[in-house]
Amino acid sequence: MDVLKESEIAHFFNGRSVFITGATGFMGKVLVEKLLRSCPGVKTLYLLMRNKKGLAPKQRMDQLLNDKVFGRIKEENNNFSNKIVVVEGDITVDGLGMSQNDLNSIIENVSVIFHSAATVKFEEPLRVAINYNILGTQRVIELAHKVHNLAALVHVSTAYANCDRNRIDEVIYEQKITPQQLMDAATWMSDDMIEKLLPDLLGNRPNTYTYTKAMAETLIMESCGQLPVAIVRPSIVTAAWKDPYPGWVDNINNVTGVFLATCKGVLRTAFLESTAVLDIVPVDIVINLLIAVAWNTATKQHKDILIYNCTTGLVNPITISDVQKWTFPLALKYPCSEHFRYPELTLRRNRFVHSIFVALDHYLPAYVYDWISAMTGGKRRMVSIYEKLHKATDQLVFFATRQWQFKSINLPELHDQLQGVDQETFCFDVRKIDWPTYLKDYYMGIRTFILKEDISTIPSARRKLRRLFLTNKLVEFVIYLGLAKLILYKTDLSTTLSTLLGGQTNSTIAILTRAK
Repeated sequence: MDVLKESEIAHFFNGRSVFITGATGFMGKVLVEKLLRSCPGVKTLYLLMRNKKGLAPKQRMDQLLNDKVFGRIKEENNNFSNKIVVVEGDITVDGLGMSQNDLNSIIENVSVIFHSAATVKFEEPLRVAINYNILGTQRVIELAHKVHNLAALVHVSTAYANCDRNRIDEVIYEQKITPQQLMDAATWMSDDMIEKLLPDLLGNRPNTYTYTKAMAETLIMESCGQLPVAIVRPSIVTAAWKDPYPGWVDNINNVTGVFLATCKGVLRTAFLESTAVLDIVPVDIVINLLIAVAWNTATKQHKDILIYNCTTGLVNPITISDVQKWTFPLALKYPCSEHFRYPELTLRRNRFVHSIFVALDHYLPAYVYDWISAMTGGKRRMVSIYEKLHKATDQLVFFATRQWQFKSINLPELHDQLQGVDQETFCFDVRKIDWPTYLKDYYMGIRTFILKEDISTIPSARRKLRRLFLTNKLVEFVIYLGLAKLILYKTDLSTTLSTLLGGQTNSTIAILTRAK
């Protein structure tokens, strides 16, 4: 506690109340945990939650508090949940769907807002993406204007909001149309009309997610006025570097899903450029930055909205081949307990060749597996898994095969302002990440937090993997032997046919000659 007293950032949050959207998401969980543990003087965290999958907000809160992400703080302070207040609401509803009592409480007490709620589905219909990512942001801004003592509003965007450009500076770029024009059009246009206009609206962006996140930034610039606002743009957010635990992850989105599918022997071919830089950033790096940005926005005078590109590609790059080189041995040394096939992945630069191997090395075994499973009373699932996997990898290809220059000036300047303990407690210096160590923690995190496999299962998993390896080699030998026999058979058959046909041809020629 004496160390925390020396923290300027922790001191800033003493006695303050914070409003958070997206608290149940991947980043939101880490934000809540970090604020409670590293800023113990924080007064109240108001978490906006909606009904989801038949669960009321308070039920979802109970689920959240039982998440392993809070294991560390439970050991330090088992009463941490007393500082959490669930606010029933929804960013897709006017007024955020809050009751008047909750609204009044937030207006009177909150001084910091973190807006991280959004739909992160790349292929979301534009109308839905507008409601979540643009209108949702507008509703948060409207709330911010009502708050009596707002010190900071921190908006979570994405580094790829402006991925139609090669160089992305820490500025808000002008769009073809205004956010208001887009929102107005969505109220009267049919779905068919929107779909026809979509290619022109997206331009060189790959999906509605990046487009609507860019429009949300423009909306902030146009609507916030004198509000103390900042925008944080992370690239591809991955497992924790240090907090709450090294390698902590709770979903199989983007890179994590590809990582897992490779380690289980499911993903065996990928259309990726091995030399391309994969711009990933650990979730706790992003959260540390968010908290530091809130402190800086509130305590320093800024003329403009500061934007922070939170990326690794320029200052601490890691290529796709690096990831493959450092992670594949982990899948063999610390294997999962169950595999579809023996782990093996080939990166291919030719899309046509890749498509052939998708058919032969993905779908063919999947159909065989599903047929055997159905014949033995099991479920057909592998073809479905491959369809989802291919959709995920296809979406990732755009970001993993192109290079951007994310310029970052505000982020290192902010880091230089951190003093003493804050540089360690709220570290967001990506240059300090040692990628081989991080990737090992990432892999073990997937094994622990996603697959729920204890470290004690590793010896038996290794034995299973060795048996799988021998089985695979045996199957390959049988297949190659069968192919060899087939080739020899065809060769013998071809020779015989050639002889017969040759004899017939000679006879025919002789007959024709005699006929003349």
